[in-house]
Amino acid sequence: MPLYEFSCKSCHSNFERLMSFSSAEGGVACPRCGAPEARRLISTFAALSKSAAGEVNAFAGGGGGCCGGGCACGCGH
Repeated sequence: MPLYEFSCKSCHSNFERLMSFSSAEGGVACPRCGAPEARRLISTFAALSKSAAGEVNAFAGGGGGCCGGGCACGCGH
C-alpha cells in the first residue's frame, strides 16, 4: 500500500496516511482538527544505493509538493 501525504485546509497541518489507491481518491479527515476534506499532496521520493567502494549515495526525486519548492499552498516556505 502506498503512503500518501495530505494537507488540511482548515488547520494547515500536514500528515501521512498508508492507504490503497482507491481510498486516497475520496475525502480524508484531518487527525488534528477533524476537518473532513484534506487535500492530497504530490510527494517526491528518495532512494539509497551503495557504490562498489561501499559509499552510500542518496538520490532525491525532483519536483515539489507542499514546501518542496514552488508550491502555492500559502505556507510561507
